[in-house]
Amino acid sequence: MEMNEIEAALEGILFASGEPVHIDRICLALDLDRTTAELVLQKLADYYSFERRGIRLIRMADTWQLCSAPEYADCIRRAFEIRKPAKLSQPALEVLTIVAYYQPTTRAYIDQIRGVDSSYTVGLLLERHMIEECGTLQVPGRPRLYRTTKEFLRAFHLSSLEDLPEMPGLENDGQLRLENDGTISDETNT
Repeated sequence: MEMNEIEAALEGILFASGEPVHIDRICLALDLDRTTAELVLQKLADYYSFERRGIRLIRMADTWQLCSAPEYADCIRRAFEIRKPAKLSQPALEVLTIVAYYQPTTRAYIDQIRGVDSSYTVGLLLERHMIEECGTLQVPGRPRLYRTTKEFLRAFHLSSLEDLPEMPGLENDGQLRLENDGTISDETNT
């Protein structure tokens, strides 16, 4: 298969899927080794971005997906009369932050950090597919563990959790240090 045919086949697969496609599935479908497939996918992603096309090819961990270019979101929304997605409330953003940085985590741990019951907010984030259950903790009561999803990565334009910004004041032991006035301690200034 020539390079043009490989690129066209990749576009067809990704377009037809409408969902993220795992790199292994792409390799199998096109009889390519992983390195070659990733090079071709990255070439396509660079092309769409450089040429300012209406679509983008994004990578999320080991999956790839075609999506519309963010700069045309308003035009696309108007064309389909789509309302903006509901914004996340402050409590939802708090819970999502805790899950993102401490995953996998339990609702009890989320409640402990926030100081309030988070069951409604956790349920809301589960419904929106921003978090998902990923097992149970091996302690009495076997509480459910939660982690972020690919939808979370997509919503915040991240390719992986490593792209999350470093949380200020988070020490090696995983604890935040607070000043007397409640602000996060910045150990670098002391």
